[in-house]
Amino acid sequence: MVKVVLFLLGVLAVGFAVVLIKDLLEHKNQLEKDTSFVKAAAIGFGTNFLDALGIGNFATATALLRMLNQIEDRVIPGTLNVGFTLSVITEAFIFIAAIEVEPLTLVSMIAAATLGAWIGAGFVSRLPEKKVQQMMGISLLFVVGMMLAGKFGLMPTGGQEVGLSGVKLVVAIVVNFFLGALMTCGIGLYAPCMALVYALGMSPKVSFPVMFGSCAFLMPVASVRFVKEGAYNRKIALAFSTVGILGVIVAVTLVKSMSLDLLQWLVMAVVLYTALSMLKASTKKQPVSKTMETELA
Repeated sequence: MVKVVLFLLGVLAVGFAVVLIKDLLEHKNQLEKDTSFVKAAAIGFGTNFLDALGIGNFATATALLRMLNQIEDRVIPGTLNVGFTLSVITEAFIFIAAIEVEPLTLVSMIAAATLGAWIGAGFVSRLPEKKVQQMMGISLLFVVGMMLAGKFGLMPTGGQEVGLSGVKLVVAIVVNFFLGALMTCGIGLYAPCMALVYALGMSPKVSFPVMFGSCAFLMPVASVRFVKEGAYNRKIALAFSTVGILGVIVAVTLVKSMSLDLLQWLVMAVVLYTALSMLKASTKKQPVSKTMETELA
């Protein structure tokens, strides 16, 4: 099953790359003059590095691009989705091939998140965004507390398992379904998925192929639409899709060689950061754009 997943990822990558390259060639003389390829490449490298560590790249890339006046607000959603699609597929391909995960667990959780994003979106997207952010923020803080308690021997949490069965597998599938659906509310999948994997007693490393695999199957479809409508900054997308991917390769090497203990602390830091970010976002008067904050990466 893992080979099938990798094959499908390869097909998605090639298909999307063909669409993107064709569009770039057709508009090679119309690339954005006010955008610096060097600045965009640097941003792509740094944010892709963070993304491969599970921190996410949409929010950071948005902030940096706007701060440096590299992009128009109206094309930010399309630019982020198109620009980061190949890097997310690269992350998924590398982590799925390099980190051992029981095939049934991997495929079922990826399928659940994908179905959640498409089938469950209609229901979940109607929930009040601020309430969802508050709920998820508080829940993730609770999970961080559980992780810390486990680190200090106050309660068992985390583990070495690379697969699930029985009730735990059912829980993983159901929760990942809702995590996929919650992406339509602007709730990134990375940190909650890390927390889910950790809470179910699996190795923290398992979360990487699961979360990147889930997002890798969603982004190409959405991004093709942005490409066909021309609703993206082509120069930034080109920089992110080429130089930016080097950030993924560097970060992946770090994660693969990192000790389990250090990785557990990294997971806690990512989950804590996301929890605080959600709670902060829930206090804003104007909700952040759902598409921009959805970390399909």
